[in-house]
Amino acid sequence: MKKSFLLYSLIITGCLAGSSCKKSFLAVSPEGTQLESNYYQTPDEAFSGLVSAYNPLSWTVVSSYAPKMLLLSVAADEVYAGGGSNSDNPGIQAWNTYTLSPATPNVPNDLWSRNFTGVDRANTMLEKIGNVPGLSDDLKARYTAEMKFLRAYYYFDLVREFGNVPLITHVLTQSEWFTQVQAKPAEVYTQIEKDLNDAIPDLPATVAAAENGRVTKGAAQAMLGKVIIYENNTSRMQEAANDLEQVNSSPNYHLLANYADIFDPGNKFNAESIFEIVHTADAGKGWGSWPNFDGNVGVQMVGPRNYSGPVYESATAGYGFGVVMMDLVNDLKNDPRYSATIINMDSLQAAGYCTYQKSYQNTGFFIRKFAPLAAYQGTVGDIPLNWPNDEIEIRLADTYLLEAEALVRGGGDQSKAQAYLDAVRARVGLPSVTATLDNIYKERRLELATEGHRFFDLVRTNQAASVLAEKGFTAGKNGVLPIPLTELNNTKLIQNPGYN
Repeated sequence: MKKSFLLYSLIITGCLAGSSCKKSFLAVSPEGTQLESNYYQTPDEAFSGLVSAYNPLSWTVVSSYAPKMLLLSVAADEVYAGGGSNSDNPGIQAWNTYTLSPATPNVPNDLWSRNFTGVDRANTMLEKIGNVPGLSDDLKARYTAEMKFLRAYYYFDLVREFGNVPLITHVLTQSEWFTQVQAKPAEVYTQIEKDLNDAIPDLPATVAAAENGRVTKGAAQAMLGKVIIYENNTSRMQEAANDLEQVNSSPNYHLLANYADIFDPGNKFNAESIFEIVHTADAGKGWGSWPNFDGNVGVQMVGPRNYSGPVYESATAGYGFGVVMMDLVNDLKNDPRYSATIINMDSLQAAGYCTYQKSYQNTGFFIRKFAPLAAYQGTVGDIPLNWPNDEIEIRLADTYLLEAEALVRGGGDQSKAQAYLDAVRARVGLPSVTATLDNIYKERRLELATEGHRFFDLVRTNQAASVLAEKGFTAGKNGVLPIPLTELNNTKLIQNPGYN
């Protein structure tokens, strides 16, 4: 079997692009086995630098133990934090109740560090790539396009998560480390769009199996359309629809007939996947590898605690995070996607099928899409750290619904909007409903549940304050995270409103 491209990250040591994995993004002195100034002298070293820029995508654990998808589901009206108690992983608990502060451990720091590390590595590659001896012009063009996509991806996360962030498009000199100021979100979005537009012409339409995980033209086109929608300029909705149509009409993608197959770890890079983050159980990492794990630790996080029974992994038991809220259970209970999305663990226990320990905030319902299934349990290393479940950042049903939304909002082709909404529903045997914004947003909630989209959807559509009131969401504050306290010390960064 050919290995995925991103499995090459297993051999990358240190931070070849000159950024520490754990320090502030402002502290960019190189760490690792070789100084950045002496690197990028061969095509192989350029490839290693490329992989290094991709590597932060797969970080599902720094100190919060969780992938972005789980964190965002906790922030939304999808799941409660759960875990062993209200002090189990305080960063996750704080986002669950909207009591985050600049000093809250784990969550803000992890998301900030993940993305600025990626930005720094992409910037380094962009500055070095043109001067690598022996690297062909075709590879230079492709690597450059990949780095621009990745920089856009990392900044899209940052601007949605923190709002006001420094916009850094070059490798910082020592004199610049502590003088960065925040850009306006509009300026960040402008740079994101520029990077994606620059990247699209030089990205391949498809990649070989051995390169699975690398960026394609479709991924960049899909992200560009999504970015424009998030900017909420009604006059640009047709533009967003045009970008998304490039993907939605492509023969390279189609909806899978069986909804559950999308999330099967044995069905990676399926025809519905547009941009997918790779994880592997083959690395055999242990706790001594902290925090550079290659498996999806979030799978372990959402397994029921002290579970005993068939099908689900029980050798090490789960950690009981991400217990599903009853509102989502009730919204999905008559929907064909229910069984692929949610597990009713209480009913299984009542039937004598299994036993488990109830989590904090237990509802009896757990996430099914990323459940720790015994069939995919790793066999080397520490099992909790080596789950192979990938994260699909962008898939076709998402882009269908986004284009339908853009067409409705922009007064575009309503029949096409209806067709895309109908296609998502017909795949699971549901009848047509009128393509209104309310129906499209409801479909996104059900189709994409627990995949990390809901929180951002609520914020960008101004529904968060009302929908998330139960969790303590405050308008004008909680739409973004606090800037981590460690990033404010001795810098010119200013805290987001409401967090001082």
